[in-house]
Amino acid sequence: MIITFHSYKGGTGKTLLSVNLAISLANKGKKICLLDLDFRAPSLHAIFKTAKPEYWLNDYLSRTCKIDKVLTDCSSNYVTKGKMFVGLANPSTEAIQEMVSKDRKWEMKALGRLLSLKESLLKELHFDYVILDTSPGLQYNSINAVVSADIVLVVTIFDKSDVEGTQRMISELYELFKKKTGVILNKVPIESLPSKNPKRKQIDLETLQLPMVGVIPCSCDILDAKGECFLAAEKPNHPFTKTLQKIATKIEHYQL
Repeated sequence: MIITFHSYKGGTGKTLLSVNLAISLANKGKKICLLDLDFRAPSLHAIFKTAKPEYWLNDYLSRTCKIDKVLTDCSSNYVTKGKMFVGLANPSTEAIQEMVSKDRKWEMKALGRLLSLKESLLKELHFDYVILDTSPGLQYNSINAVVSADIVLVVTIFDKSDVEGTQRMISELYELFKKKTGVILNKVPIESLPSKNPKRKQIDLETLQLPMVGVIPCSCDILDAKGECFLAAEKPNHPFTKTLQKIATKIEHYQL
C-alpha cells in the first residue's frame, strides 16, 4: 500500500508525522519504505543524518537508476521490529533549482516512474507500506504523489486559513482522483481538544467533509525537538506516539 502525506501549506508537521508513522508501522513488524518527494524543500536528509545514499530520488525520477539504489536501511537505528528503508531527495541548491524548473512533460514521465513503484517496491522488493512525504499545495510533484497513492493523509492545523485552503484542495484534487483520504488535525491547543470542546471537532469535520484519522495536541517537547525527534522510537508511551499507533492500526485495517 502507498500512503501519501500531503498538506495545503507548509509548517503543519507533515514530515514529522510521516517519519513517526513509518516507525510505528515498522514496529508492528512491517517492512516500510519512506520517500522524500518534497523536492522544493527536502528535509528527510536532515532527520536521517546517518543515511548515505548512493543515488537520490531525483536520480530515480530522471531514470538514472533503479529505486533500490536510492534506498538506505535505517532499521537498526530506529525500529525494534520489522524494517525501515529511507529514500532521500537531493538537498543541494542546484538540485532544487533543477527540479523547480522541470516542465509538464518531465512531470508526466515522473508520474509514470512513481506509478511503477507499486510493482518494484510492493511486489518485487516486498515492502508492506510505502510512505510518500510530499510538497504542500498543488505542485506537480505533490499531485503526482497523490495520484500514485492508495491512501492520502492530509495534515492540517487548527487555523482557519489552513482549514479553508485544505477544503478547496479537497474539492479540486482529491475528489477529482477519488482517493481514499483522511485528515490528521495536528498541533491542536489543549483547550481546543475534542474532549474539552466536542462542538469544535464537529465543525471541523463538517467543514472538511473527510474522516478525522487523528487529532494530535500541541506538545512542548515536540516543539523543543525542532522536528528531529523520533518519538515513536524513543518514547513509546508518549501521547503523540499513542496517537500514531492508533493511526497505524487504522491503516492496517484500511479503516479511514
